[in-house]
Amino acid sequence: MKTRIHNPRAMALALLGALAVTPAWAVSLDATGPAQPLPEGAPSTAAPLAIETWSAGSGALVPLMAVDAPSRDAPTVDAPANTTAGVVGKPLDDLGFVRQATESGHKEIAAARQALPQLKNPDLKRIAEMLVTDHGNANEKLLQLAQSKGWPVPAAPREAPPPSGAASGDFDARWTADMIAGHERSIALYRAEAKAGEDQDLRQFAHDTLPTIQQHLAALRSLQK
Repeated sequence: MKTRIHNPRAMALALLGALAVTPAWAVSLDATGPAQPLPEGAPSTAAPLAIETWSAGSGALVPLMAVDAPSRDAPTVDAPANTTAGVVGKPLDDLGFVRQATESGHKEIAAARQALPQLKNPDLKRIAEMLVTDHGNANEKLLQLAQSKGWPVPAAPREAPPPSGAASGDFDARWTADMIAGHERSIALYRAEAKAGEDQDLRQFAHDTLPTIQQHLAALRSLQK
């Protein structure tokens, strides 16, 4: 016949006494599955549980995760590609000047050559011839400078053949106005490079070429009607 213990304190003391004499390796985690019997002579300290046997309530979960969880490296960000397309150490502003100045020179040379057969004013014809010569020389110097430094330079476009037939009555005035606007843009471009360009040789080129472009503009304005 079983003895019923009515004293709660006595029941608690009895339970603690039973746990104290139970070997640590004999305790099984029912929540994780049936207990695994250990062979004879096994040490009293139980081996770590495999990851797949962890349960949400296992007391071994937190310390094992802290030791075994793989470390996560901080994500790396690739450096942006060089916008100068392989030109090492060349500021983008100077490359932009080379491109714009070369293209502007090509356009003014082409416009002057196409205008020569149609211009009626002899003074405008002389200015057109001067533009072809001066801008051709400037483009050649700029090309040599860029090639010596390994900078890209736009190729000269194929010029269209001069228009056939007689020009309209206001052709001289329209051409002069177009050339004035183009030279005003060129002066602003060359002035900015001569003042704040990164490359010393390119600044010198802009400084030396600027007076010639200013002379072109003054001559064109003197003949504008």
